[in-house]
Amino acid sequence: KIVGVLAKLVGGGGGGRPHLATAGGKDVSGISSAITSVENVIGSFL
Repeated sequence: KIVGVLAKLVGGGGGGRPHLATAGGKDVSGISSAITSVENVIGSFL
């Protein structure tokens, strides 16, 4: 779920299995925003 939220910031999506998350995106310009959002996104799941 966490990588899915972050992947949306780069125009992509996430998926995987319970023990392995994967994500991808097409809009590289959003990577800075995704990186700076990591802490807040993780915190929202705690």
